[in-house]
Amino acid sequence: MVELKNKRVLVVGASGGIGGAAADAFSAAGADVARPGRDELDLLDDTRIAAFFGSQAPFDHVVIAAAATKTGSVARLAEADAEAAMNSKFFGAYRVAKAAKINDGGSLTFVSGFLSTRPSASSVLQGAINAALEALARGLALERAPVRVNAVSPGLVDTKLWSGMAEADRQAMFEGAAKRLPVRRVGRAEDIAQAILFVATNSFVTGATVTVDGGGTIA
Repeated sequence: MVELKNKRVLVVGASGGIGGAAADAFSAAGADVARPGRDELDLLDDTRIAAFFGSQAPFDHVVIAAAATKTGSVARLAEADAEAAMNSKFFGAYRVAKAAKINDGGSLTFVSGFLSTRPSASSVLQGAINAALEALARGLALERAPVRVNAVSPGLVDTKLWSGMAEADRQAMFEGAAKRLPVRRVGRAEDIAQAILFVATNSFVTGATVTVDGGGTIA
């Protein structure tokens, strides 16, 4: 097991499925994990972000797994909703990346999504945002070196993101996806957390996007 005793880790979005699993994985490895709520660290509020990092010692690893976005086709998604989605997922990560104090040799990890490389006609904006996040990670890996910057790109994951669907519809979606995927199942939050822990702790990984999608990109 990776040993992270005495390492300080910040997980933004730890109340969500993937963020929560990542925070638990870091804790299990011995890290001191900060899990700020939106009242402490609001990705849409520059002042609150500056205040949070101004009150904190540098972190060893920072993970950004928070976003509130609506999805839909370009034809159907209201422009205001599209701007809000970009502001939350992309510019929220951008703001944190700009303000975060991270020790040399530490890491910054974004959570994107496989729609960046496997676009969907019903989620065009999500694919564009994810691709932008992955490009941001590559550029920041150069700008912020020797801090390492990476992205982890999940496929379909069974989290509370889908809790708004009727249970029967949700199960039908998961079962249909599982039949199409080479691994024959949808993802679990813990699958993504393992990849986040990997890119955070492997000192030879930077500027990378690690896809964890059960083969969804190639299926």
